[in-house]
Amino acid sequence: MKSIFNYYKSIFLALRSLWQGMKLTGYYFSHPKKMLVQPYPENRDTLVIPSRFKGNLTLIHDAENLHACTACGICEINCPNGTIKILSKMEEQEDGKKKKVLDKWVYHMGLCTFCGLCVDACPSDAIAFDNTFEHSAYKSTTLNKVLNNPGSKLKSTVK
Repeated sequence: MKSIFNYYKSIFLALRSLWQGMKLTGYYFSHPKKMLVQPYPENRDTLVIPSRFKGNLTLIHDAENLHACTACGICEINCPNGTIKILSKMEEQEDGKKKKVLDKWVYHMGLCTFCGLCVDACPSDAIAFDNTFEHSAYKSTTLNKVLNNPGSKLKSTVK
């Protein structure tokens, strides 16, 4: 007898939940000015993106194509999804010592959860998120990006 009661109770609760949802939908249908939906892409000129928005990950370069990445790999270690792959090489310096230098900074945007742990962990503040929000792509291979510009070098002020 208790199982029959629970069966009808679950049907009643489902119908009540459905009624509450339909009531809310009906309210917004009859009051369209209260909706928070903005037309897209027609509103691009007036679109305001908050400064803390996390869009694409970028390796910051200055006007002379210099960056601050020392290829330490801390961002790669802190990434929970394996989104970042840093490829480095050893170059001989003028004084004869060898130093690790950034060769390729690969970012797999399709794996990224935009958590920001890599940006927080970077000791030289070489990476940041920009405000780009259109991430859709027809091919998943276009989501794999090399962030360091061709011919870019490490700033001399970074150790």
